[in-house]
Amino acid sequence: MKRTLNIVILLLVSLSFFNAAPAEFDNFDIKVAVIKFKTEIVDYGTITQNSDGTRLFTFTNTGNAPLLITNVKTSCGCTIPSYSKAVILPGETGELNIKYDTKRLGTFTKTVTVTSNSEGGNKILKIKGNIIAAK
Repeated sequence: MKRTLNIVILLLVSLSFFNAAPAEFDNFDIKVAVIKFKTEIVDYGTITQNSDGTRLFTFTNTGNAPLLITNVKTSCGCTIPSYSKAVILPGETGELNIKYDTKRLGTFTKTVTVTSNSEGGNKILKIKGNIIAAK
């Protein structure tokens, strides 16, 4: 009986240590970058062969920490990304240029993966369109 009473007292004391932690965890001001693109899909529409294949993705850092794009990777070698390696401060906007090789004929759908320090990690963007022969 004495042993059971000791175990119960020990259990109650150990549970009181866990209850001593504060109930609110929202007291910390966590700073995080958030990348918000104006559009995540760029539709080239129907364009002629060898026309300008450059398009622009614009984005804003809607978070409260500086945003840094570390890498932009495309799904094929026919798409070339260009972006600024500078830090985008909260509230500022940036641009991501994508150039598609318009020598190729037919419809296309390609992805562009943006790696940054933003909330949620990688962001996947898409470009699509149809290239017809020049007359």
